[in-house]
Amino acid sequence: MGFGYEIHPDVKRASTLPSAFYTDPCVFESSKDRVFANSWQFVGDVGMVKVPGQVHPFTLLEGSLNEPLVLSRDKADRIRCLSNVCTHRGNLVVEGAANLNTLRCRYHGRRFGLDGKFQSMPEFDEVEGFPCPQDDLTEIPMGQWRGLVFVGLEPPTSFDEWIAEIEERVGFLPIEEFRHAPERGREYLVKGHWALYVDNYLEGFHIPYIHASLNETLAYSDYRTVLLSSGNLQVGAAADGEEVFDLPLGHPEAGQRVSAFYFWLFPNLMLNFYPWGLSVNVVRPIAPDVTKVTFIPYVWRPELLGLGAGADLDRVEREDEAVVELVQKGLRSRFYDRGRFSPARESGVHQFHRFLAERLA
Repeated sequence: MGFGYEIHPDVKRASTLPSAFYTDPCVFESSKDRVFANSWQFVGDVGMVKVPGQVHPFTLLEGSLNEPLVLSRDKADRIRCLSNVCTHRGNLVVEGAANLNTLRCRYHGRRFGLDGKFQSMPEFDEVEGFPCPQDDLTEIPMGQWRGLVFVGLEPPTSFDEWIAEIEERVGFLPIEEFRHAPERGREYLVKGHWALYVDNYLEGFHIPYIHASLNETLAYSDYRTVLLSSGNLQVGAAADGEEVFDLPLGHPEAGQRVSAFYFWLFPNLMLNFYPWGLSVNVVRPIAPDVTKVTFIPYVWRPELLGLGAGADLDRVEREDEAVVELVQKGLRSRFYDRGRFSPARESGVHQFHRFLAERLA
């Protein structure tokens, strides 16, 4: 099913996606596969499977894709991502994090190696053409970057290509040393469409109007958006006296006072780098008007927590939620359909809408 949305490539002439995109349940259901199934998604970090034999089951984009997967570190110390569905009758193979020598489905005893290869099955001696490659667990494309793990069911680009532009901007940071701080993590339920949440994230236009405290830490006139091949970057320029990155010579922003790198990777991943560390934000569609947002913090310099642009993320999030929920209500109006973009402040939103229109065509 195609929805025929068109977004003019020139931001000065373009209009936004129509309001039906954010309210139509059929469009919402279609976008699950068209938008999310063929994208790279954040899973966690290598600490989930530290030693050979460790396995970690998870559901990819629970509430949306709902794909059962499992990370395993095999005896050769290689991390893999596998389908967690038994190739016999569809039972889940791994039901909890564990240390194992093999993967065994407890429904009928089928066994697989930690690499997903079929090993054995009781009572199947007389089955013809068995086993075959379809009896192995499917291996899912996976990428590791600086200790972080990403997977894609049908990714449109190679992982190295996808992550290269992020590496160019923040590769100078010792990201492998950042410590996952689950006690600082947060999960929010937003009464709005997932793409509305992303729209809001992708522009600093609203900062002076919605985020009074954040606006004091930023030099709004120097705030800018850089379009990337798989998303975009908002460079948060710091106000005088605020904490900033010590940027190396040759860095694209060398000589500038930068307090935040806000990366968005299509469709639903934010990597927010602050002088204290990293906040990974994952946006999960639940319903046309319900979105779950998870903040996953990795702390580098704890003494800088509470300072600068990354000081009060919970307050900024709640301010964003309030306005996103109001927009969701407004989009149901009979008198609104499409708006226009500010070329100076909404190039990132325009890019997002173009990506969506291409996927849904």
